[in-house]
Amino acid sequence: MTTSTGTDWAAWQESWDRQQEWYMPDREERFRIMLDMVEALVGTAPRVLDLACGTGSITDRLLRRFPRATSTGVDLDPALLAIARGTFEGDDRVSFVTADLKDPDWRAGLPYDSYDCVLTATALHWLHSEPLAALYGQVAELVRDGGVFMNADHMIDDSTPRINAAERAWRHARMDQAKREGALDWAEWWQVAAEDPVLAGPTARRFEIYGEHADGDTPSADWHARTLLAHGFGEARAVWASPSDTLLLALK
Repeated sequence: MTTSTGTDWAAWQESWDRQQEWYMPDREERFRIMLDMVEALVGTAPRVLDLACGTGSITDRLLRRFPRATSTGVDLDPALLAIARGTFEGDDRVSFVTADLKDPDWRAGLPYDSYDCVLTATALHWLHSEPLAALYGQVAELVRDGGVFMNADHMIDDSTPRINAAERAWRHARMDQAKREGALDWAEWWQVAAEDPVLAGPTARRFEIYGEHADGDTPSADWHARTLLAHGFGEARAVWASPSDTLLLALK
């Protein structure tokens, strides 16, 4: 996805969005609710930490809705960060930090000691419960009093196995139909990235870091809420949910 003058970062963002929507057709709805809650709780000019930011999907929507916001994106993936940095090059409202969230010192490179909001989506499920709980403790220290943390991700309630199985079967049938109509899945998207002259190197490094895919835990929304409360947040609950995913909000 290149032009005669350089890489078409907007095309890569569009491609990433379409690939993610194959898994989550309600992706934009969760972003909308997330930003509604940002406005409701901290206003329209927040200082935001986009946690495990990927290509900057949250930052993109944040700045389009709130032009006076600022965002720090943090991630380890060199390919997705290349897209993010290319997309927001020259925008002084945005900065990016390369860091491993499993490293206890990952916050050392952040430009600020506190944020109005820490936002993340469809990223932290690659962590197992113990390191995720530790990360929540670190996030609590970054969120100012009165600030918010929101995580939109797969949160599975194991107490409803028949409901879960039926939902999963229905969802995968829908995905299979979209695939027949030309949608790219995760593996196919990365294959395209690996063939791009600009992203080939970062993509190779990405797979050296993560392997094919990092699978962590997907604990319930109740677990997330209890863990966040235990680490210093004053309130925590779901503010949006689909049959398989939840947007969990915690207020400091």
